[in-house]
Amino acid sequence: MTKRRNGGAGVSPAKHRVVLSALVALVVAVCAAIYVTVGADDGTSRGAFAGGRPHHDSSVAPASTGTWVGAWSTAPMGGEPGTETEGLAGRSVRNVVHASTGGTSARITLSNLYGQSPLTITHASLALSAGDGTAAADAETMRHLTFNGGTSVVIPPGGQVLSDAVRLTIPHGTDVLVTTYSPTPSGPVTYHPHARQVSYVAQGDRTEDATGTPYTEQTPYWRYLTALDVLSNEATGTVVVFGDSITDGITSTVGANHRWTDVLAGRLRTAVESGEALPRYGVVNEGISGNQVLADGLGRPAENQSGLGRFGRDVLSRTNVKVVVIDLGINDILRNPHLADPDRIADGLCTLVRQAHARGLKVVGATLMPFEGHQGWTPARERVRQQVNAEIRAGRVYDAVVDFDKSLRDPYDPRRLRPEYDSGDHLHPSDLGFDEMGEAFDLNALKGAGQAEL
Repeated sequence: MTKRRNGGAGVSPAKHRVVLSALVALVVAVCAAIYVTVGADDGTSRGAFAGGRPHHDSSVAPASTGTWVGAWSTAPMGGEPGTETEGLAGRSVRNVVHASTGGTSARITLSNLYGQSPLTITHASLALSAGDGTAAADAETMRHLTFNGGTSVVIPPGGQVLSDAVRLTIPHGTDVLVTTYSPTPSGPVTYHPHARQVSYVAQGDRTEDATGTPYTEQTPYWRYLTALDVLSNEATGTVVVFGDSITDGITSTVGANHRWTDVLAGRLRTAVESGEALPRYGVVNEGISGNQVLADGLGRPAENQSGLGRFGRDVLSRTNVKVVVIDLGINDILRNPHLADPDRIADGLCTLVRQAHARGLKVVGATLMPFEGHQGWTPARERVRQQVNAEIRAGRVYDAVVDFDKSLRDPYDPRRLRPEYDSGDHLHPSDLGFDEMGEAFDLNALKGAGQAEL
């Protein structure tokens, strides 16, 4: 496997002292206040420390021990159809998300990336699900969320906000309810359409209602919410999985958390708990159905932005990232009106890897799975897939490879998925296929992350 290395330079003792002084100052600042971000939803931010504002809610978390990691995240895909004028004014949105790792405090990120006017949130809460498959919360876990010390926040168009942290024990594998209320029209609602999870909407401000009774409207979308971080003693970093509909889990069973990334997170946690010498990471899913490496969708900002365009926002800006897993490229082959260029696809993937390496991140990449039988399959497109896979297997793209093609293809017709792994459309896996993907991933590939050179 070919290695790609970045040049390095020695650091003088004087520079060490400067760095040490800066770190000490940073620790003091963090201990004095909670950092809040309101900024552009492209990974850049404008930060301000919330010093001098007393927190009267005892659930607000002070500086504590542990490591902030990603427990869940999703990629904003576009503006929700039908919300162009009013948004969801006068309604409470209760998103249901699944924590891949546990912690003792939590914070969330809200996005107005596709909004065309400011989004005003006047009330937000976080709670553990009651566990009955409804919108009901465990009342004892209900926490009022604040932003820079205040109960209200205004998120500008294209912006995002990070909440203050609240003290709450979140066990791994738990469903978490994040609820927001906006009283005023905000234009298009920033959403992720293929959540494979039922969330809820209620009329009026029902943000801290634990019964779930007012939440009479169900939705297959995640709205506004793009991340849940936890202050964790069981994880030391985050694995970000970056991909398309296969990573999004578009054909997995709704509410079952059976995307292949969920299987991977469960395997890693079980292996660590059994004493295997593996890194302790949370796993977050940044898949978008239909996503391509090279091409954007329509609109400004672009809906379903290309992998190259969204990598900084959806990967590099996630909390405490250590490893990136990329499973992307099949839509560049399927959706190209002309025959796709395998060299351009491979070069695009290499560009993502270089960006990750510049941050000291390890990159594990997946081969592209077969799709004969799908309406978009042609012999010419099959040749492109094989050429891209040859580059990946030769070690000219990623630091390590997971061969999903080999694991899921039909041994009697390797251009097709094995029947039991096929959801029926000959492109996306069944639950059994997603399970096989999660099992095929070599957990040892997650080792060696965070190095300056790869």
